[in-house]
Amino acid sequence: MKTLVKFLDIKDVSKSPIFEQLECSDTEAKMLQYLALKYMQGQEDLLVLDLLQELFPSEKYEYLEHLSELKNLLELGWLHQQSFTPIKISEVTPLELLNTSVGLAPSFLKLMQDVKIDVDLPDIKPYTDHLEYLQDQFFRIELYQKMSSIRQNVHEHSLGIDRIQNKLKLLEKRIQERVEQTEEKLVLDKFFKQKKMQDLEQVVFIALLREEYSATDASLREMNTLIDIISIDEYDRIKNRSLLEDGSRLIEENIIDYEEMLNPFGGISRAFYIVDDVLQSIIHPNKNKKVRRIKLDTLIKEQDIFELVDPVTSLNDVVLSDETQKTLNNLMRQVDKEVINRLVEWGVKDKKNGIEARIIFYGAAGTGKTMTAYSLAKSLKKQVLVFDCSKILSMYVGESEKNVRKIFDTFYELSKKTKTEPILLLNEADQFLGSRSSGNITGADQMHNQMQNIFLEQIEKFRGMLIATTNLLENIDKAFSRRFNYKIEFKKPNEAQRIQLWEYMLPKDAPYEKGFDIKKLATFPLSGGQINLIVKNTAYKVAVEEEPLFNLEDFIQEIKKEKAGDFDSEKVMGFLE
Repeated sequence: MKTLVKFLDIKDVSKSPIFEQLECSDTEAKMLQYLALKYMQGQEDLLVLDLLQELFPSEKYEYLEHLSELKNLLELGWLHQQSFTPIKISEVTPLELLNTSVGLAPSFLKLMQDVKIDVDLPDIKPYTDHLEYLQDQFFRIELYQKMSSIRQNVHEHSLGIDRIQNKLKLLEKRIQERVEQTEEKLVLDKFFKQKKMQDLEQVVFIALLREEYSATDASLREMNTLIDIISIDEYDRIKNRSLLEDGSRLIEENIIDYEEMLNPFGGISRAFYIVDDVLQSIIHPNKNKKVRRIKLDTLIKEQDIFELVDPVTSLNDVVLSDETQKTLNNLMRQVDKEVINRLVEWGVKDKKNGIEARIIFYGAAGTGKTMTAYSLAKSLKKQVLVFDCSKILSMYVGESEKNVRKIFDTFYELSKKTKTEPILLLNEADQFLGSRSSGNITGADQMHNQMQNIFLEQIEKFRGMLIATTNLLENIDKAFSRRFNYKIEFKKPNEAQRIQLWEYMLPKDAPYEKGFDIKKLATFPLSGGQINLIVKNTAYKVAVEEEPLFNLEDFIQEIKKEKAGDFDSEKVMGFLE
């Protein structure tokens, strides 16, 4: 505290050891000294008018001339203004400050205690290993974070940024000089050169790498935070956003990737991370064998139980009733990582387990159950392992108990080997979910009951996200119904939704008759699956004509055939393909 005592006692503040670091005038330093004296007397804040009248007493309001100097201290960050609504000091006129209160900012109090607030930069010498190099690079990120914090603080001034920016330039220069003096190739520097990564791409990568080493709350992984630390202003933020969008070099070259989630406030958030192979090559550079994650599509070829689906549509691409859409949005919030972390903290959920949810989609055929399951997976950035439950009786007669368990055992085995969390989709789950037989039952009934009991047991202890689809909820055994966290109904679309479906499914570049009106087609009460089938059949019919032209009559004929049952309405995977 000697620095503070000297500052309080000295008569000529310009001769104080810390005067140069204040970067202000003699008069401004005198104001700081007076406020420091008041602070020691227990008065944290002081009215600007009282401060000026005490320091610069006059009868003709000459003290008003010093308002601009007090404003400069606010801009420098040595003072803070007491206000319920934060304002940009640069936009305030000096006279507006007269009847406000000011006090010493934490940065000034820290200066009084520590004398100097900057951390010493490393000496210019060769790096002994890549960890020492990483230490300097992580310090570089800290400086970027400090500048970002100052830019977001409405009471700070560009001089604070300039001070850190100068330090950053010096640090980056020294890092380069040390790299040049280091004979052994540094893994990260070599990687940057191989990938020809630009400066801002490097900063993004190092920030994500720092999160891996520090094991923090992953605050730097969020898209807007990463953009903030590399951007000077709003224009810069818009320009630099392209570094983290789909199609950017970092993502296209499989250097970084992201998880996309619907946050608790209804928006979409992206959390970025370094791809596993790249991360392992940086963290363990001396390992000869690369750690590679086995991909699901490699293992799926070795078994005959599941079909692997990489979804192409998201929840934005499906047409659903408002009630169903609301339920799905609530579901997305329940599986948000922030919500999961809260549940772990409260002891409700095991930290080792990922997202856990057992969901049943029910409703008439063709209302979009399967497609919505795929779209939900796309929104969660997950793959889907699909099992068609209607096939199980023909596949596993005589070995029902063993093979029902095999469905789930194989799912867990695939997830473990690939270190992924795919969604398990059980299509046409009526075979398992229906009411169990009782009374005088046959051998077939007994086998069916055994299969259902095992299925019930597996759902009860399922780890991960499971979605089952069925047409009739009322036929489901109550014991099964209780095991599902979410039961989401899919209703047939209303007229407004049918208009959207026709617009989605009609060929975009096809020739249409003059006056073609989608609204007329939407008057027919069809499901999404039926509309999809009618569009396909009509397209095949028109395509063989010498002068192909889509007209309403062609569609109406196909609609009448569908409604009359002239051809089988095949089951489709939702509203779109």
